[in-house]
Amino acid sequence: MSKRDYYDVLGVSKNASEAEIKKAYRRQAMKHHPDRNPGDEEAAARFKEIQESYSILSDSSKRASYDQF
Repeated sequence: MSKRDYYDVLGVSKNASEAEIKKAYRRQAMKHHPDRNPGDEEAAARFKEIQESYSILSDSSKRASYDQF
């Protein structure tokens, strides 16, 4: 699986606020959560990608490092 842009994964712009990122994360996480999609490996993989994106973008220092590169 190739790395996608974390902003694209969550569906937000690069200048999105923390609140917008959190809202987008919750929306995407609910949609692709493994408990809501039992047996769907694609949804589980997408959920992990969403979690990874949120962990980077929700932390201001990690986000600054990501935006730099």
